[in-house]
Parts: sequence; structure tokens; C-alpha cells
Amino acid sequence: MNCTACPLHVGRKNPVPGEGPADAPLLLVGEAPGREEDETGRPFVGMAGRLLTEMLKEAGVPRSSVYITSVIKCRPPGNRNPKKGEIEACRGYLLEQIAAVRPEVVVLMGNVALNSLKEVWKLPGGNIGEISGELYDRGDFKVLVTYHPAGVLRDRRRKRPLFVSHIRLAEEAVKKRGEGWLGLRLEEFEG
Repeated sequence: MNCTACPLHVGRKNPVPGEGPADAPLLLVGEAPGREEDETGRPFVGMAGRLLTEMLKEAGVPRSSVYITSVIKCRPPGNRNPKKGEIEACRGYLLEQIAAVRPEVVVLMGNVALNSLKEVWKLPGGNIGEISGELYDRGDFKVLVTYHPAGVLRDRRRKRPLFVSHIRLAEEAVKKRGEGWLGLRLEEFEG
């Protein structure tokens, strides 16, 4: 990846395009690479990544079966939130990734992921707490909104069970493959 569409490429060590099976039925979208991701060129390898792997396992979903990427592919200085221009510069690449993988369900993890695609995909307004845990139909795939693993780290007792139940819901939607997934409700997958 040789992108120079925004200034973040200047300070990066490695771009972090994403990883996972090219035909993964579940695609997770995070915020941006952190220090450890910038060092390795791999997504979610730091503390939040280790928690993500644990929570996926708890939900019965092997990390090796999902495609994991981020809204932006280069680390922002000081791990700050990505700026609007950086998000816009990477959005086309993210949408191309999603189109190439053709997942059954795209899971937007955190406010940055949600806000980067909310208007493009015409998702409902509101914050994560208000719209998480619902499957939204995009025609070719479903969208599920949940907490970012870094947010779960800050409030494990409340957010970890929610994240795990959201992943279970997404996995069940994958298994249903269009045969009545709209009837799925989060309550069926809670702890």
C-alpha cells in the first residue's frame, strides 16, 4: 500500500490495510492503527486487539475467520482520533475492501467507524449505545454497530457482555444467510 492521499503517510512506519480471509463472512471495522499496529503492519495487535481476540473467542468466532480492518490505514500522531479529511481520504479504500471481501455482515466498532459510514450507508442517527445491537440491511450485506474494543477496556463489566452478544448476533445472521435474519433479536444472544 503506497497511499499518499493524506499527511498521515509521512509519519507512518507501516500502513495497516487489514487482514483475514478474502471471503470472510464477517468483516470488522475499527478506528485507526495504534503504535503496535504501526510497528507490525497488522490490525488489532495491541491491548485492544488482544481483548478483541478474547471476545471473539468467547462469542464462538475464531479471529482467523473474520476480516479485520480500520477506517484509516495509517496511525494518527499520538493515537488521536482521525480527522475528517483523513477519514475521507481512506473511505474509498475501505469501501473497496468491503466490496472485495463481500461479507455477510459488516461490524462497525466504535464511533469513528460508525460516523465514517453513517451517511454513506444511511444508518440511523444516534450514538453507539442507542443503535448498537441491531442489524441494518444494506442489500448485499447487513451492518451491525458495536463498541470499539478500546472502549470495552474502559468499561469491561458493562460493555464486554454487550460486545460478545453483538458478535454472536452477527454470527447468527451469517449462519441464517438471508433466511429471516430480520427476526433476530439481541436478547437471544445475551449472556
